[in-house]
Amino acid sequence: QVKLVESGGGSVQTGGSLTLACAISQAPVRDICMGWYRQAPGKMREGVGVIDGDGTTRYLDDVKDRFTISQDNAKTTMWLQMNSLKPDDTATYYCAAEPRVYGSMCLNKLHYAMDYWGKGTLVIVSS
Repeated sequence: QVKLVESGGGSVQTGGSLTLACAISQAPVRDICMGWYRQAPGKMREGVGVIDGDGTTRYLDDVKDRFTISQDNAKTTMWLQMNSLKPDDTATYYCAAEPRVYGSMCLNKLHYAMDYWGKGTLVIVSS
């Protein structure tokens, strides 16, 4: 059973930065697709960005010039560096993973759910 635990959420003012981390355990290292999603109050969950096993990424248009996803070589930790934060970025952020999904199949997961999820971490951006 893959386990995911997010950390790093908090409150920040408009224009500030935060880095979220996702610790993943009990997952096969190869071909694991990982991603960040968010859900704002009263809105549907949306994909923020995904990263495949080779490190290729895809982002939501609204964040692609501000957010960066990265992962360590062992694929035990994934980060989401968020810069130039806006109030619209306020949401609960979830990390997710799905083993044995790679390449374009992984990148397309930006628009679909993955199999395994963390419990989320809250990010609040105040104006």
